Amino acid sequence: QVQVVESGGGLVQPGGSLYLSCVASGSWYTINAMGWYRQAPGKQRELVATVNSGGVINYAEFVAGRFTISRDNAMNTVYLQMNELKPEDTAVYYCNALGYYSSNPVPKMVDSWGQGTQVTVSS
Repeated sequence: QVQVVESGGGLVQPGGSLYLSCVASGSWYTINAMGWYRQAPGKQRELVATVNSGGVINYAEFVAGRFTISRDNAMNTVYLQMNELKPEDTAVYYCNALGYYSSNPVPKMVDSWGQGTQVTVSS
């Protein structure tokens, strides 16, 4: 039906940068919002940033101007540019897409998550 796949994680030194990408594929009817969440060991999953189809963006406070989310609606993709990374940014980063998939007789709501990509910030 539908799926979400992330890419771009890895190991980076403190102060470095990483660029995450996510593509939503399958029988999407419409995607209302896409975003990034993260989960560090022993902690709950938390929001990093989201962007809706109208371009309205929401960032977590800890982003503090270091991360930038962007979206290509035509390609069903969302990106996360992460700069000035800190060790506390180490986590598995998950992409999320919230919308509707094509179904008969009417589209059905779906909240789709990727498998996650590991981001490790360490010297």
